[in-house]
Amino acid sequence: MSASSRRTSTTTQRKNPSMCQHQPACPTADSADREAAAPVACHPEQGWSLLCNGVLLFEDTGELLPDGQIIAPHRPLTTGRVTTAA
Repeated sequence: MSASSRRTSTTTQRKNPSMCQHQPACPTADSADREAAAPVACHPEQGWSLLCNGVLLFEDTGELLPDGQIIAPHRPLTTGRVTTAA
């Protein structure tokens, strides 16, 4: 294979473009509001959803980012739902 046949075209797009085709685009995986992206696959029976920005969002609010970073579950602790046994 010659060097000329291995050329790649140069674009202004990111290397790993998100799956988002929405206008305006959904938040990116590195945005603070990344969970607001639209789901492209939902599997509630397995406890996860894939968002269009590449984030795997788990039922317990944990996340797996496209770069492999893990975000620990961060459910809010509300005292309004806590009940005590008599």
